[in-house]
Amino acid sequence: MELWVSHQLCVESRESVREKLKKRDEDGFPVEYRILGRTGFKVSILAIGGCGPGIAPNTEEGLKAFENAFEKGLNMVDVAPSYGDAETRLGQTIRRNRSRLVITEKTLERTREGAWRELRQTLSRFNVENLDVYQFHAVSTLEELEKIFSEDGAMKAFQEAREQGLIRYIGITAHSDMRIVVKALERFDFDTVLIPVNVGSMIAPAPENDFNTVLKIARDRDIGVIAIKAVSKGRWTGERKYQTWYEPMDEQEDIDKAVWFTLSQEPVATYSMACDIRLWPKIISAGERFRRLTGEEQEAVVKHFKTKGVKPLFP
Repeated sequence: MELWVSHQLCVESRESVREKLKKRDEDGFPVEYRILGRTGFKVSILAIGGCGPGIAPNTEEGLKAFENAFEKGLNMVDVAPSYGDAETRLGQTIRRNRSRLVITEKTLERTREGAWRELRQTLSRFNVENLDVYQFHAVSTLEELEKIFSEDGAMKAFQEAREQGLIRYIGITAHSDMRIVVKALERFDFDTVLIPVNVGSMIAPAPENDFNTVLKIARDRDIGVIAIKAVSKGRWTGERKYQTWYEPMDEQEDIDKAVWFTLSQEPVATYSMACDIRLWPKIISAGERFRRLTGEEQEAVVKHFKTKGVKPLFP
């Protein structure tokens, strides 16, 4: 399976390529593949979230979940040093399958020195020469942005690493305030964004959770979009049955509706699966049976979850 589509092809025949990739992959995997914006990477519509294997109580179960997802055609892994033991647990597997994986990594470091330190650590743990996408992780405030773009900020490390061939593309991720993403995109031409794109945000829209504003910018500038938190019901209010920081949906019908809603938002390329591997079989099942929802069907999904008490995570 080819992981990369030439930039020229992406520019000259973007729509025809997208239509071809939306069909089932020629390698026989049941999941669909899309182009991750200007990166040209051909990625599965579900991504392997490193958080799941990283915080799984049992290392072997975490690795088994990763390998099962990979065998089903998921070819993108999204990892971070803050995801428990994800980097050390998954290092050998990622290295062994490097040519078939798109690796997106993150750092919470906001200084040049700190970002360089974590990048070198990640490359060493994976034993790889470079990363496909390196992202600023969970940027939440304007103060963080200022620090990132300061004279000794992490952006300097990112740009230096790209010049040296250690990373190919630069991305940003945010969990709580889409206005921060918009501000970041005004300051730098990021290649990818990772943001919550979920039905809860449409039940009670607010500037903080307005993913549509970011998606419009992404469409206009060919920025790759990675979605998160598709199966969120809202913040925990009772017993925490799963290792997700939000309460997740766990009924197959609801997961289907939620995942299909997220993947029907243009130009979302992929959804990074939840942090609890017990949810993965149902999420993967939804991905394998994905069909794009019409506008009317999306409205029906919003109404369905509103009656079930689903709420946005923010504000």
